[in-house]
Amino acid sequence: MSTEHTRDEGSREPEAQFGLRLLEAPVIRRDDPRAYTSIVDHLNPGTTIQRRVEVSNKSSEPLRIDLYAAAASINERTFAFAAGRAQNEVTEWTSVDHPVLRLPPGSKETVRVTIKVPPRASRGERYGVVWAEVASSEKGTVKLVNRVGIRIYLDIGPGGEPPSAFRIEKLTPARSRDGQPRITAQVRNTGERALEMSGKLWLSEGPAGLRAGPFPVTRGTTLAPRDTGLVSVTLDDSLPNGPWKARLSLASGRVKETVTATVTFPTAGMQGSSLVPDFAQRPSTLSWGLGALLAILAAVGIRRLKRRLGRRGD
Repeated sequence: MSTEHTRDEGSREPEAQFGLRLLEAPVIRRDDPRAYTSIVDHLNPGTTIQRRVEVSNKSSEPLRIDLYAAAASINERTFAFAAGRAQNEVTEWTSVDHPVLRLPPGSKETVRVTIKVPPRASRGERYGVVWAEVASSEKGTVKLVNRVGIRIYLDIGPGGEPPSAFRIEKLTPARSRDGQPRITAQVRNTGERALEMSGKLWLSEGPAGLRAGPFPVTRGTTLAPRDTGLVSVTLDDSLPNGPWKARLSLASGRVKETVTATVTFPTAGMQGSSLVPDFAQRPSTLSWGLGALLAILAAVGIRRLKRRLGRRGD
């Protein structure tokens, strides 16, 4: 789930607490972690989909909660929310069945989000967000707006969904000026869908056999199709320079890749040499394709065998 808090200068943080979460994922995406936090789909022109979301009032006061769709984009490798209720194609296609909710303290309400793609929609990716918004009850010209949202990633086009894939191209060890070690990975989106990068890094075979990790990847890197960006991991500042065997595993939804490399951290304030890693695990999209092909061939073979046995029985 994505969150955004917008403040007008001079206002105070509202005490209200509320939440928004996606309640369902498409059957074909039940194994995709992203589908449980974001609306991610490939839609043919003329298609309509619906998703149920839960809005909750976690505060001790009644709340008025506004729900609406607003524009978003991928800007400088970040999923960027447009200001206010800015519009784009996704917002024109998206509606909620209850735009305004008045929730008692501690209550929940289910809302249905509908996305209706027009028959003549052009091919390509679109981004947006469904917001739940609470405005402060203070009177005057200054108002605080607090909102939480669910991201929308839509790919529009005829036929099946375009492939998602990425490649980890380089690993670079470094230390900040205060000695904090980090490893930065250069990642190329080789597919045709936007990617939200997550993952972990492990260190092993260090000085005196030391091991460390897992260390989580710094979240927030979103790669548009065919784009290249950096994903970083901040490590414990007590780690010696090495050498270490680093194992980095990155994922975006169902697509994963794991690489290894021998790294040595430099002194404080310096950056080490970039390394081309070894691939411990290739992207799983290849295995899905091979698995599907083998399943089809097996089904065809079974049908042929049954026909032969049937003829012999006659």
